[in-house]
Amino acid sequence: MNAMLDAETKYRLLARISHEIRDTLDLNEILNHLLDMVNSVMEYDAAGIFVLSEDFFEPQGRRMKTLIDGIVLRGFDLLPRRIDPMVSEGKGIVGHVIRTGECVVASDVRADSRYVQGRKETLSEIAVPIVRDERAIGALNLESDTIGAYSDGNLEILRFFADAAAISIDKAMLHRQILEKKRIEDQLNVAHQVQSRLLPNNPLEVPGYDIAGTSISAFDEIGGDYFDYLQLPNGRIGIVVADVSGHGIPAALIMSAFRALLRTQAQREPEPGLIANALKRLLPEFIGEEHYVTSVYGVLDPVNGRFSYINCGHKAPMLFRADGRIEQLKIGGPVLSGALADAAYHVFEIDIARGDMLVIYTDGVVEIDDGEDGEFGDERLKMLLQRSLDLPVSEIISTLIKTTQEFSGSEHYHDDFTLVIVRRI
Repeated sequence: MNAMLDAETKYRLLARISHEIRDTLDLNEILNHLLDMVNSVMEYDAAGIFVLSEDFFEPQGRRMKTLIDGIVLRGFDLLPRRIDPMVSEGKGIVGHVIRTGECVVASDVRADSRYVQGRKETLSEIAVPIVRDERAIGALNLESDTIGAYSDGNLEILRFFADAAAISIDKAMLHRQILEKKRIEDQLNVAHQVQSRLLPNNPLEVPGYDIAGTSISAFDEIGGDYFDYLQLPNGRIGIVVADVSGHGIPAALIMSAFRALLRTQAQREPEPGLIANALKRLLPEFIGEEHYVTSVYGVLDPVNGRFSYINCGHKAPMLFRADGRIEQLKIGGPVLSGALADAAYHVFEIDIARGDMLVIYTDGVVEIDDGEDGEFGDERLKMLLQRSLDLPVSEIISTLIKTTQEFSGSEHYHDDFTLVIVRRI
C-alpha cells in the first residue's frame, strides 16, 4: 500500500471528499463517506472513526452523557463493548490516542499493553487523533489481520484523512449547534410567552383608584420577578411584588411556584401575616437553601384606603403623600428562604388618602447603571415620580421605562424591572 501521498493525490482526494459530503451536514453520514475513501488509499480489515460529544469536555451537572457523539465502524461483527469507558479512562489504543493526542502504530497488538481487543482477528493497528481547536476530539483507527501491516510511513496518509475529518466534523457540529441554539431559543420564546400570561396584562380597574404595574425581564428573556393582583372576599384586593434571586429558567420556575403557593393560600386566608407563615413553611420545598425570594404582599381595602402588608426582605415601598411628603415604608422580616424557616414577619398598616400614591418595586428599577455616574438609584426615582404625580399611572410607568433606558443607554435591562403603582384619586 502507498506510504506517501503526493500533492496531486491529495488534491484529488480533497476534491472527492468535498464532492461526497457537500450535500450533507449529518455527522454519521460524513464519517461513513470518509471511512470509505480511506479504504481507497489504505487497506484495512476493520476501521473506525470515533468523535467525542461536547458533553465530554463540558459535562452538565453530575450525570455524564454518552461520550461518543459519532461513530462509524467497518469490519466489526458487533459494536465493541465499553467504548465510552475506554475513551473516558484513556484505555485501548483509541482511548490513548484521544487522551494524549499522540499517534500510535502497533505492528503487533499482542505485544502492546495499550491494546484492548475489539475483534479477535486483529494483529496490527494504526490510529491518529482528530484535532479540533488544538484538542483531540476523536480518533481515526485502522486494524489489520496481518502483523506489521502499518508503519510510521502510513501516518502521513492517515493524518491527511484525520485533518479532512476534522474540517467536516467541525462543519457538522457547527450546524448541530445552530440547530440546538434555535431549538433552545424557540423553547425560551415559548417559556417567555407562558410566563407573560402569568402576569396581569392590563391595569386593575378599581373605582376611586388608578392601579397599574409592569414587569420587564432582563434582556427580554424569562425572569424571576413577579407582580399580581388578587381578587379577595369583601371587595378587597391583594397586591404582590416579588423578586427571586438569580435569573433565567431556575428563577422563573421558582417564581411560578411562588405564584401558585401565594394564590392558593390567599384564597384560603388572605391576611398578610398568615400568608407569610404559609409561604415560609411551604416555599423551601421548591427553592432549597441556595435561592431566596423577596416580596411585598399587601391587602387593600378600597373603601377606606387601608393597606395591610408584609415585607419579606424586599426593598421598602415608597408612599407619596398628596401634601408632598415621601414615606419609605417599614421593611419587616427577612427574605423567604429555606435557610430561614423560623423567620418572623410583622404586618404593617398604612392609610392611602386621596391624592396619595404607593409605589412597590424591585431592585432592578433602581440598580440600572449608566457606566459613568453609577446607578439610577432611589433618589432619581423619587424625583421622577414626584414630577409625575399628576399623570395617569400607566403614563408614569412609561415615562420611567423611557427615562431608565435613556439613563443606561440601552433598551435592555441587566436585571428584571418590575413595579406596581397604586394611586387613590
